[in-house]
Amino acid sequence: MSQLIQGFLTYLKVQKNASLHTLDGYRQDLTQFMEFYRQQYAEELIDFRQINTQIIRHYLSALHTGAYQRRSIARKIAALRSFCRYLCQWAYLDKNPFVGIKTPKLERTLPKFMHPQEVEQLLTAPDCSKVLGVRDRAILETLYATGVRVSELVGLNLDNLELDYGCMRVFGKGKKERIVLIGSAAITAVRAYLAGARPELLSRRRKRTAENALFLNKAGTRLSDRSIRRTMDKYIEQVSFDKDISPHTLRHSFATHLLNNGADLRSVQELLGHENLSTTQLYTHITKEKLRATYIKAHPRA
Repeated sequence: MSQLIQGFLTYLKVQKNASLHTLDGYRQDLTQFMEFYRQQYAEELIDFRQINTQIIRHYLSALHTGAYQRRSIARKIAALRSFCRYLCQWAYLDKNPFVGIKTPKLERTLPKFMHPQEVEQLLTAPDCSKVLGVRDRAILETLYATGVRVSELVGLNLDNLELDYGCMRVFGKGKKERIVLIGSAAITAVRAYLAGARPELLSRRRKRTAENALFLNKAGTRLSDRSIRRTMDKYIEQVSFDKDISPHTLRHSFATHLLNNGADLRSVQELLGHENLSTTQLYTHITKEKLRATYIKAHPRA
């Protein structure tokens, strides 16, 4: 892989605090573009100063005819645009070839969320008679109680916790710090994990050095994003949910349930760590049950 791309990925990791999931996505998208160039122009893309607006439009056209969805195309173009911006910042490129290139407009879909009873089923799925079950219960409770992203959860350290005050400090996109609240059920689950399960997992660590990470894997080291997703998949299968649920669904559910129960939009924006209020407004959809209850209560002949 090009040293420039590797430098870009390192920049994203160090300066932008990008998750491993994000880095993998960017790496794949940039590699795909280089492969497209090789196939179309019968040579390797060695000098990125060869990239121009015509080549980008050609690539866009190939993506559109290649059965890619708009969201996937937008992500691939965003990766390339960000890479070229990086090259301009380091004076490798004199001009960004993406000037004038428009990203495909996306249809704004409503976030998928779970109903409270479904969340309850998922949260109580782990077997708390086992060490990993205690840990998993604490993870699921924390995700739902705080609405944090998976990348923020795995980045939590012991000194980020203020359980006596019902809050914790997380670092979101771009290393932006914020305080999130954590409810009593999640506090109880985390305390149980800290009291028994975490010390047991830490004892399995080969290196007898300090480990500040809050959530540990079975080898006593920090959990990864991928491990959280695999854990969640296991419990989703266990409770036999039909819908497509991911760790991010708990974040969507957190926001939806807060708004449906009267929380104001600005407060939810702050808790989620959204820069723009318009992002939070996606969660103002109302469930059919909530709408029906309001109708029955308000309409004189309901």
